[in-house]
Parts: sequence; structure tokens; C-alpha cells
Amino acid sequence: MQPFISCSGVALPFLEDDINTDQIAPVPSTRSLKPDLRELFFQRARRLADDTLDPAHIMNRPAYASPSIFVTGRNFGCGSSREGAVWTMLAVGVTCIVARSIADLYRENCLQNGLLPVELPDADMDDLERRVVAADGGAPFTVDLRTQTISGPGGADIRFEISDADRTRLLEGLDDIGMSLRHTQAIGEWEARMRARSPWLQKAQRAEPAR
Repeated sequence: MQPFISCSGVALPFLEDDINTDQIAPVPSTRSLKPDLRELFFQRARRLADDTLDPAHIMNRPAYASPSIFVTGRNFGCGSSREGAVWTMLAVGVTCIVARSIADLYRENCLQNGLLPVELPDADMDDLERRVVAADGGAPFTVDLRTQTISGPGGADIRFEISDADRTRLLEGLDDIGMSLRHTQAIGEWEARMRARSPWLQKAQRAEPAR
């Protein structure tokens, strides 16, 4: 996975609550072995009844064609745990989601794929939403994980909190396997101690099949 240090670009305001993973990445299209993840992004919401793109939908406006930051409401990413709902975000260029709250499973999938999930308290979120809507895709915002700040037009930097463990894994580009491999030496030493302490465990015989 790619490390996340910072991102700078258009912030897309989709200020709705309880957006679920089937809305983000509709399940029929994800059944393909090689789905078009960019096309999949909010596929149903962006289209009219005749399956043409809705020109009035914010995600179809030219200013928001390649957003870097996705600004949204409460309980974002609820529903199923499908990882494709994170992959679609990355496919359109989003590497940071800023929300009032993010569903736990979706948040974990973000961390496993190098996408920064940020949750802000209401006062800070009110300020950010106002500034993002006012910018209307015409000025960039920056999210910096090193300083844990969000900056952009219309106001002062906004600080966000993230656990040390999550911050480290994103800065270093480590998923769960990568985090485990950081301890390869300690794991090897433990295995050696177990072999010396309990040698009989190394000689376990495979059971004979019943006849």
C-alpha cells in the first residue's frame, strides 16, 4: 500500500448522513472480475432513470471530476464491509475522507488501503463544511498527516486527532501484514525459543488416514 503523508486538491462536499457501502459501490457491478472502479463510484446516485449521467449531481460537475478530499456527514460507510467501497474512492483520486463519523468496518478498510479517515467534532466540521461549500471546487484544501491539520481558504487550520498506531501505519504505508513484518526478528526469536523449550511440538506426526 502507498504511504499517506499529505494530500492537496479539490474537496468534494457530499454532506449527507448514513451513506452505506452499497451506495458508494453498488454490488451488481462489483461482481465483475475487473470492475471499472472509477465508473462504479456512486454509480446509481450519479445517473438518471434512463442511465445517463445527471448533470445536476455534484459528482458529475467538472470542478469535482478528480477530488482529493471527500467531505461528508455522520456514519459514513455503514452497511456491508465490502472493500470495493474504498477502492472506488481511490480510483477517482480521493485519498482522505473527512466526516462527522465513519463506520468502524469502513474506517478499518480505509486504513488497510492507505486512505486517511478523519473524524471531526461538530464545531470543526461546521467550519470545514462552510469553507468547502464556499470554495465550490475552485481552490485546494490540504490534509497533512505529519502535522495533523487541514488547511484551506476561508479560515484557520483545523487540527484532527488520530491514534499513534494508525498514524504510523499510514505514514509508513503498512497494512496488517506490513505491521507484522516489522517484528520479523522478534517472531523468529520466539519460534527458536519454542523449538528449544518444546521440541516434541516439532515432531508431531501426521495422523494415518482411516481405512
